[in-house]
Amino acid sequence: MAFMTEHLELLNTIFWIGTVLFFALALSLKRIKWIKHVMLAVPIVMVGLFVTCGEWNSIRDFINWLLGPERLLLFTVFLLVLAMLYYQQWTKPWVAGPLIFVFACVYFISAFDDDFFLILTKPDNVPITVMIFAVAFFVWLGFRQMALNDTHMTENKPLIEAEHTDRVFTWPDLVYVELIGILLVSVVLIAWAILVRAPLEQPANPRVVPNPSKAPWYFVGLQELMVYFDPWIAGVLLPVLIILGLCALPYLDKNPKGNGYYTLKERPFAIGIFLMGFLVLWVLLIVLGTFFRGPNWNFFGPYEPWDPHRAVTLTNVHLAEYFWVHWLGSSLPTFESAGTGYYYLRELPGLVALVVYFLLIPFLLKTTVFKRLYTQMGFIRYLVMMVLLTWMGLIPIKMLLRWLFDLKYILAIPEWGLNV
Repeated sequence: MAFMTEHLELLNTIFWIGTVLFFALALSLKRIKWIKHVMLAVPIVMVGLFVTCGEWNSIRDFINWLLGPERLLLFTVFLLVLAMLYYQQWTKPWVAGPLIFVFACVYFISAFDDDFFLILTKPDNVPITVMIFAVAFFVWLGFRQMALNDTHMTENKPLIEAEHTDRVFTWPDLVYVELIGILLVSVVLIAWAILVRAPLEQPANPRVVPNPSKAPWYFVGLQELMVYFDPWIAGVLLPVLIILGLCALPYLDKNPKGNGYYTLKERPFAIGIFLMGFLVLWVLLIVLGTFFRGPNWNFFGPYEPWDPHRAVTLTNVHLAEYFWVHWLGSSLPTFESAGTGYYYLRELPGLVALVVYFLLIPFLLKTTVFKRLYTQMGFIRYLVMMVLLTWMGLIPIKMLLRWLFDLKYILAIPEWGLNV
């Protein structure tokens, strides 16, 4: 019991990762009739385990711990998976309405906490609240449309889109609607500008740097990526690949079904990947950078004061250091000990890890989980998809490796300016 209490956080995270991976495999194999019901008990079991075995001084401390970055990431993936499994149930208005109402109550009641209130009411952060509720509403609306259409197809009824056969003229009907929309949005923006103070600060002064120094909310996700990757990868390569990947999904997935109407049953792979890229790798990064990144870019809980003097031990190391120093008990290869190509030998563990991840895993998936998908897509489409998919998957992997094991780079060759 003492060992369990001491290593409870690590055991919890390993359990969550294993559960998500197991579920992903089961979902891909379509053997989920009983698994999805078991998955509902996982959050209750894990929260109960920590309430009984963890050492908490107050509910605020427990919530701050529960919303730690690694657990928040895994919770988000887990909830997305459950949302796709139970979309027929939770999208019903009498279920979704109370869920959104409870979330809104918790969100705004949290503003009574002084520390959360300071974050929530910053002028820069007001759009984040609008974004969170807008994303929640439109995700529900999309899932609801998918649930209704999939039910209609099961019952051999016409699709929702086919039922709306009315036609309107561009003038005056559409133009009037657009005009009213413009007026309403203009009123909202004017009221916003009057009521909310513009987040303008003093002219830039190199001797006075804000702490934390954050990008605007729509770029704070990219700023968060720079913690885990080299700047040119985080600021250029990954955003381009993510955007291209999301745009390319309809062209890579040759499934002719699901065009022009909402459906999840006929295109679960494409929709799941899109939601993973948008919600987890974009919206969640904005939330992390806004609400959880404080002074010195340290992580703080939502109800935790942003103390600029809090000392955090920075022990981030590269994979090469783990392999040569910590595991083998030797020093890193140098020019004197290994000759001209010493950095090849030094970064050999990282090179092997990336080769396995980018080359071996796609090949294994081609012959197992993605076998039918490979047959449908062909070699070129499958190759493009796996390049995009592996780079997208590298983001949460690097985030978890940094949070759990203080791993900075898998491959670090500053001689070439290559850090992954």
